[in-house]
Amino acid sequence: MMMNCEGQTSAPVVRPATQAGRFYDANPQRLSHEVDSFLALHAKDRTYQDVAALIVPHAGYYFSGNVAAAAYMSLPKDKTYKRIFLLGPSHHEWLDGASVNSEADYYATPLGQVKVDREMAKKLVTTDLTDDTDSSSVFSYRPEAHDREHCLEVQLPFLQRRFEEVPPIVPIIISTNDFKKLKRMAETLKPYFTDENLFIVSSDFSHYPSYEDACKVDAKTGKAVESGDVEAFIAAIESNAKSGIRNLATSACGGFPIITLMLMMDKGYEVKHLLYQNSGDIDDHDLSRVVGYHAFTILRGEEKAFSLSDEEKKMLKEIALTSIKDSLDGKGVAAANFTLFTLHSSLKEKCGAFVSLHKQGRLRGCIGHFGEDTPLYEIVAEMARAAAFEDPRFSPLHRDELDDIDIEISVLTPMRRIQSLDEFELHRHGIYIRKGYLSGTFLPQVADEVNWTKEEFVGHCSQDKAGLGWDGWRDAELYVYEAIVF
Repeated sequence: MMMNCEGQTSAPVVRPATQAGRFYDANPQRLSHEVDSFLALHAKDRTYQDVAALIVPHAGYYFSGNVAAAAYMSLPKDKTYKRIFLLGPSHHEWLDGASVNSEADYYATPLGQVKVDREMAKKLVTTDLTDDTDSSSVFSYRPEAHDREHCLEVQLPFLQRRFEEVPPIVPIIISTNDFKKLKRMAETLKPYFTDENLFIVSSDFSHYPSYEDACKVDAKTGKAVESGDVEAFIAAIESNAKSGIRNLATSACGGFPIITLMLMMDKGYEVKHLLYQNSGDIDDHDLSRVVGYHAFTILRGEEKAFSLSDEEKKMLKEIALTSIKDSLDGKGVAAANFTLFTLHSSLKEKCGAFVSLHKQGRLRGCIGHFGEDTPLYEIVAEMARAAAFEDPRFSPLHRDELDDIDIEISVLTPMRRIQSLDEFELHRHGIYIRKGYLSGTFLPQVADEVNWTKEEFVGHCSQDKAGLGWDGWRDAELYVYEAIVF
């Protein structure tokens, strides 16, 4: 029994097993046997200690149970997770956002009840994350999104048979094609994308093409997922949609949750493809309309530190100078002849950068860009032009000044959200503070110019740059990054 703040008891809220007898057997003994039989098929498969996430199908067990089992058997049976985040699509309601079931205490299956981490669920729902165009939160609780939805429920019996005790779950239904909202969801969830938690994304793949077409479509989509590149995945989905393949309704019904997961991943993650089948492999009665199923496990490895070689630094300086010269010649940034340079992979990484121009040792312009939305070589070209011609503190650069200009570039490593100032290192890290529409930053080298403690560093940034007041950073989002200056 539950107890309210007045000491009165109340019955726990249980989300019933609405899909028992439909997607899986309603009889506990038969269900246990069915799930165990699927898991046994992969008893010799490799397990991984560093599993961060799974991508698992959610069709009826008859069709997708074998593929789902391949994913669950990659989990270490003896590892204890603090909680499991379950992400899936909505098959009944359009939300234009995400719904977190923050009202249920348990999810029921014929095998028993699975506890919901209501505290975590409520935290997500009440997190003040505002869209750039309105004040609506990206997370809410919409009962209708969960009442009939099967995509999360069908995962629970597999968890119940794989683990002796299932960790508390956080059920999230994602239903929006607004990339900005998906990105905000990923930013909010990423602090919990740690070794103590497991993320499970529920998705089937191609819907209703012929067997032969499904194999082709799913191979393309699966390869994109395996790349770990969210843009490659989106491009594959769009390419499939435009291919004219008959009866192809979607190539990933859980595409939005998959995008959210991939936005949380960085270079430290490896995607392993475990198994592919489609419904035609299970029942070949009608191969003209099938559904595809993939199983993936995402492994957490050591993230390689971002770095630039001397040759790459030289290339970026040449790109910056070329961009300025092209602008003086009346050409746009896009016309800068980047084909002159052999671009290394590091120069195509998406990260921020500042370009500073100095004339005889004095600042002549400085403009920068935060965010991880544009390749580094393009950002350097754009910021070089902006520093030369758009810094409001200085007049536009003249051609006869060019020989006296020194170019300094500060490449910002990918930002990492922190939960405490204990994670911030003065002189090494820059700080980026964001709350609602307000934000501000100090580059790491600012600490070399002042004699501040890190509390003063963050306080000044909050007050002078973000406009949040001296203590405004305390309830704002904090990110750290490093700068490679040359």
